[in-house]
Amino acid sequence: MASKQRILRVLKAQDLDDIVAIDEAASQQPRREYYEKKIASILNRKANTNCSIVCEEDGKVVGFVMGYMFFGEFGIVDATATIDALGVHPDFRKYGVASEMLDQFMMNMKAAGVKKVYTLVNWDDFALERFFARQKFVPSKRINLEFELP
Repeated sequence: MASKQRILRVLKAQDLDDIVAIDEAASQQPRREYYEKKIASILNRKANTNCSIVCEEDGKVVGFVMGYMFFGEFGIVDATATIDALGVHPDFRKYGVASEMLDQFMMNMKAAGVKKVYTLVNWDDFALERFFARQKFVPSKRINLEFELP
């Protein structure tokens, strides 16, 4: 069996189709418009803060981590970052792709001077919560508030 070449790199606009396919395989919902807007937002920010990465294996995108860096938002003095989308193609799960991408994301954030990285997990998504717990994420001291409009 030939060895696989895995590369982590910065997200590009050309990754849209692969990201949509990965997400749809996981969510069973087509969310192309969401990812079109998200990638455009990431790539069009005035500050050079594209911290989103993809994982390629033998030239095919098999995973992605999307996030943003922030400098002073919500009254937080230190630079922070968020992870708001993470996906791995079903055929490549259980091979360390998500962990490898998250390790690289964290190294990039540390090099950029980020002190904390935040993410949100649905309270009943036990698998994702366990994954982030294995990556040393802990419950935040901040409270996520919501207001449902009638």
